[in-house]
Amino acid sequence: MSQSKHLLVGSAETYSGKSAAILGVGLQLIQQGLTIAYGKPLEGSESELDQQTDDDVQFITKTLHLADNQVRPTVLTLDASTIQQYMAGQLQADYGGQLSHYLDLTDSDLVLLEGPDTLSAGQLFGLSLPQIAQSLDAHTLLVARYHSALVVDSILDAKQKLGDRLLGVLINDIPDEDWEQVNTAVQPFLEQLQIPVLGLLPRNDILRSVSVGELVRQLDADVICCPDRMELMVESLKIGAMNVNSALKYFRKAHNMAVVTGGDRTDLQLAALETSTHCLILTGQLPPMDTVRHRAEDLEIPVLSVDLDTLTTVEVIDQAFGQVRFREAIKVQCVQELMTQHFDLQRLMEMLDLKPAVAV
Repeated sequence: MSQSKHLLVGSAETYSGKSAAILGVGLQLIQQGLTIAYGKPLEGSESELDQQTDDDVQFITKTLHLADNQVRPTVLTLDASTIQQYMAGQLQADYGGQLSHYLDLTDSDLVLLEGPDTLSAGQLFGLSLPQIAQSLDAHTLLVARYHSALVVDSILDAKQKLGDRLLGVLINDIPDEDWEQVNTAVQPFLEQLQIPVLGLLPRNDILRSVSVGELVRQLDADVICCPDRMELMVESLKIGAMNVNSALKYFRKAHNMAVVTGGDRTDLQLAALETSTHCLILTGQLPPMDTVRHRAEDLEIPVLSVDLDTLTTVEVIDQAFGQVRFREAIKVQCVQELMTQHFDLQRLMEMLDLKPAVAV
């Protein structure tokens, strides 16, 4: 029995799409007949409102159908209290030695490791992305969310820190208007610098969407009707604050939206329900009129009531888009399709010296 290969999937910033990349790569490798193990050495989040990493590990484990012996243990959970304990002398300085759990002999062909949120997170404890890569002699796939051509600068910074351990990059969430520039300028430039670009993923509304149930949690909202429709996905946000005729034109431009409007605007509420609305959010803690509730029930559209003003409600929802945990089956299916179409799995397998175990 030989030691498994390790692929560390990292990023330079939070919410770049590491979990999606791991699932996309893992599912494709399993289809090739290869056995996969998974681990997340460092858990934690920069947001105190988003301490749900345990659920992330369970979701990936379940989606990849991994047995208990195919899931590697977490070494450390990093949050504010961890740093406070370290400063008080209650925690040791270097946890890198505990990564030996990941080097145990195993039947898996490849261990997929989810790296920290940034390149430097965990550095205090020997668990930053470069430190993990060095400790495990792991190849690294960097996932970079595309904001602008400045992504090149962050990738070069990662290359400087990771050196030869940087196997390649996956550029994620590329807007339609930037697609040509990334294909004709960014990708060739990086390849010339000996940084392989293994995939370019276009922006996708489903992957950036948030479930109604997640909005209920983040807004601390009351569910007025249709509590059994919390799985509906919201892809866009519209604010209802104009006359009905203008609102209808406005609403019809969106798809699978959440509409935020005052609890007293019955006219706008009814107008929103007749368009592609997946969730109606009423501000001011005012219950809807019976006509609105009954129509929403007929159409199976959840109505939420929040004890917040419109501006605060919109800010919370805006923050939620693209920054929610990757846990819905529809997103898994979407990632599979995107990775099959836009990710060079064959090139990755050649780099890792992995060979298919089944004919495909």
